[in-house]
Amino acid sequence: MIHVHSLVELPRPDRPALLTIGSFDGVHLGHQALIRSLVNEAHQRRFHAAVVTFFPHPSVVLRGRRPSFYINTPEEKAELFASLGVDVTVTHPFNHDVANITAADFVKQLQAALDFKELWCGADFAFGHNREGTVAWLKDYGGQHGFRVRVMEPILLADKVISSSRVRQVLADGNVGDAADCLGRPFQLTGVVVEGSRRGRTIGIPTANLQIWGEQAYPARGVYVCRAWIGGEAVNAVTNIGVRPTFEADSHPTVEAHLLDFDRDLYGQTLRLDFVARLRPEQKFNGAEELVAQIKRDIEKARDILRD
Repeated sequence: MIHVHSLVELPRPDRPALLTIGSFDGVHLGHQALIRSLVNEAHQRRFHAAVVTFFPHPSVVLRGRRPSFYINTPEEKAELFASLGVDVTVTHPFNHDVANITAADFVKQLQAALDFKELWCGADFAFGHNREGTVAWLKDYGGQHGFRVRVMEPILLADKVISSSRVRQVLADGNVGDAADCLGRPFQLTGVVVEGSRRGRTIGIPTANLQIWGEQAYPARGVYVCRAWIGGEAVNAVTNIGVRPTFEADSHPTVEAHLLDFDRDLYGQTLRLDFVARLRPEQKFNGAEELVAQIKRDIEKARDILRD
């Protein structure tokens, strides 16, 4: 897959494309259904399957949306597109200058860069200055400028539309099971293992402290069953997200994973956590002994869940 960070970086198109445009944060089941259909159609016609997405997210630039916003990093999102068979991904920069480009001018840029013959989108899609490029506008404009618009229906789960905002909300609630149902895979956090307070080692339960992207969305404070990935190796884990209230509380939540039956130095390595289930909210205990007893119970529950 070709992955570039602006339209001008694309090589001259050697064949037409079918195109979809959107933020696609999380690449959830609704996104996947659209992209898989586009890829199948494009490849049957010997076209490229192309995705144009944006970073930063338009709502971050225009409305200052913060904190803990993105479900995926831009690189993770591009990898997910590649796994779905996309041929060309453009992670286009978004800023106030881009926000002021008219829909007609942006379409002209897309046509020059991608030679697209169809634009696939949802019914509420809109882009361009003041969101003037609605589906109705695109159908009219496309009829005059050589492309069609194909509108895809949303995907429902429990009678509700799957959306990126829905995924963020269930994560904020700590409901990683619902997040996985919307994403079609476990929610994942990836970070570099950094040195922490080493308090876990002093109580016999060492943890890997993850330094995660500061704009990454993450589950509510609590204790979770996870599967940790170190390269291609999977290790069962119990993960705490929180401020460690039993000891001196941190000002910002930390992500600490205790890897079960594992005793190797991981400092500086990249660790990915797949969130399987939530065990409990974060609690303050009356000292280390009470905390250790609870963690041991958490570990046994985690083993049972992962065994099943």
